[in-house]
Amino acid sequence: MGEVTGMNSVAELRDRLRIPEDRLADINAVLLDSDSQVVNDFLAVVAKYGTPEEINAKAAEARSLPSLMGRLERQKSPYLDDVKWLIEQRDQRRFVSIADYRRSVLGPKADDMEFKDDFAVTLEISAAQYFPWVITEARQALAGRELMPGRFIRVRKMKESERDEGDLLAFAAAMEVMGASYVETLDTKGTDGSNVHLGGPATITGYFGGVGQPNHYPLKWLDEFLYYYTNYGVRQVLNINPGTVLVGYLLHKLGVDIEFKISVFMGNDNSYACLWTLIGAKLFSRDDGTSPLIGFNLSNSVNNETIEITAQFRKDLGFEEVVRFEHHIVEAYKSIVIQPYNRRDELVAIADHVANISAKHEGGDPEIEATRDHPSDILDYFRDKAEILEKGKMEALLGNYLDKHAAVNATARALTEHGLSFIAAPELHQAASRG
Repeated sequence: MGEVTGMNSVAELRDRLRIPEDRLADINAVLLDSDSQVVNDFLAVVAKYGTPEEINAKAAEARSLPSLMGRLERQKSPYLDDVKWLIEQRDQRRFVSIADYRRSVLGPKADDMEFKDDFAVTLEISAAQYFPWVITEARQALAGRELMPGRFIRVRKMKESERDEGDLLAFAAAMEVMGASYVETLDTKGTDGSNVHLGGPATITGYFGGVGQPNHYPLKWLDEFLYYYTNYGVRQVLNINPGTVLVGYLLHKLGVDIEFKISVFMGNDNSYACLWTLIGAKLFSRDDGTSPLIGFNLSNSVNNETIEITAQFRKDLGFEEVVRFEHHIVEAYKSIVIQPYNRRDELVAIADHVANISAKHEGGDPEIEATRDHPSDILDYFRDKAEILEKGKMEALLGNYLDKHAAVNATARALTEHGLSFIAAPELHQAASRG
């Protein structure tokens, strides 16, 4: 038993990792077999909505701001005037410009500094459950010369939002007005009773093998996505299961312009798990190099070294500009991580050399959260609006959301103080971000 030494031996071992082309032929044989039920069932769901070209056209029309505003008006939605107000503020450029924001942090020297715009960090907030919260946030940002996030995550029940006086339409419209990206969480997920053997905390260990989307649920997820895509233009959705990740890859490969982010709950907590995920993305990428995987939320447990290693092969696979690392900077104060949890200093340390990161704020800064009568709780995401109103908790939850907004702005300040760049809502803070 000899020890492996020398570059030649290492190179020989490395060459053994080569994947023969006939393995790819085997995969194609499964995908292209007309008797392959796993593929046939998938294609049958897609066919309900038309060809990929027809599906994309319906989504583009549904997502257009005139269409969204027209539907709000026809519904006599109470949210219509708020969207109009947001449009007016945007058009009058009343929100702080990036240049003015930098001056407020650094003083006159900001005008002569070169910020690392190539490594701009997207400011992300989660979860923006209710449309009125975004308007309250915008009014506060306007009054305080604060920044609105460039990316919003929602975890509200889709059917509830759809029925709520135009909330789903108004939220989509607000995102179009701000030029922000956003993610919706479909109702087909592990907490929807998909696993009949699991319930609440008493069976929590049953979930350790993965979030439950068993049996036909990936097809149900696909059907639900295509419904909201074609009817509301919702393009980006949360993804929590290897099966629905593959369905997303296949749908994009067909030509449907789905985009998704992989949730922290999927548990990609090391560089090898990340490599496996990105290999799948590469296998099903389009000829132009794009993938539907546009957000990759690694586990809360990853350190900067893991992100740096993953960034290396992300770039080698051609995904540096395609796949954004979504990194929790702060987390909900209750029910998810040990507190205090604040990764802002680590973000600052990595943001000058790892591109395409978003700083996700799922809680307020821990020292602020500790003072609240109702600190943020991840379990609040799963409560019906009716229950929240009945228990008189809506004001407290709005306060939690505004604490997250404050954390977003604290991160923007920290980045700015270190000569680093960020992406806030592009259409609100557009002026002079590059000059």
